[in-house]
Amino acid sequence: MTDHMGEWYFEYYIYKDRFGLLGDIASVLGMLSINIVTLSGVEDRKRGFLLRVEDPARIDTLQELLRQVDNITVTALRPPTLLDRLALRHGRLIERETELGNCKTYKFTRDDLGILVDFIGEHLKRPGNQVMGIRGMPRVGKTESLVAASVYARKRWTFISSTLLKQTLRTDLDEDEFNLDDHVYIIDGIVSTMRGSEDHLRLVRRILRLNAPKIIEHPDIFVQRSEFSWELFDRVIELRNHPDEEISYEGLEHDITGR
Repeated sequence: MTDHMGEWYFEYYIYKDRFGLLGDIASVLGMLSINIVTLSGVEDRKRGFLLRVEDPARIDTLQELLRQVDNITVTALRPPTLLDRLALRHGRLIERETELGNCKTYKFTRDDLGILVDFIGEHLKRPGNQVMGIRGMPRVGKTESLVAASVYARKRWTFISSTLLKQTLRTDLDEDEFNLDDHVYIIDGIVSTMRGSEDHLRLVRRILRLNAPKIIEHPDIFVQRSEFSWELFDRVIELRNHPDEEISYEGLEHDITGR
């Protein structure tokens, strides 16, 4: 179900564009008293709509009428998801895979930093426990995106481990840093597992048990070198400089650990 009752995401693919096509679609919607809240191109040949309708039965009628509209294929007609809303906002679909266990993997490039910040930020707004992983090469914008997403979600960010500015390895937190309502906890998987003392790792385990959002950079190394598996993660984000960039940790562990 959606947050706003009566809202639907409608998307179609144009396999042969023609003059007046959008007008025909708008006429069908108007005839059914379905309001267009948002309209956007979500790919070169896709159009997405956020619709509002009082009578759900009109959606069934819409499906029947759309079968008679030439040159399009309906690719979505459903209550809107977060990804649907972001596609409309930014005019771009988010690429998704399911490679790492049961958790969902989402792909972004540096050109997508705006939508990435919104994507992470919208998830951080949600209450309760969640763990995100973020993969990517150095200086691609991982940590900066996490901080910006925390600001977007109006959350305070706390680095449990990090290489930003200087290497951080916390072994304890102040009392106010355990305020679960407004905190995001960020862990660098390489720094924690390869340089962390037992006191630091004890804090990491404690943080992961908290009913609050956590983000782990370099989740591959974290899984390889800790007792945790991919089942820990609700979603994993991959950030690249360009779509074909290989995310490789060869040499990176030595650079971070100095060993």
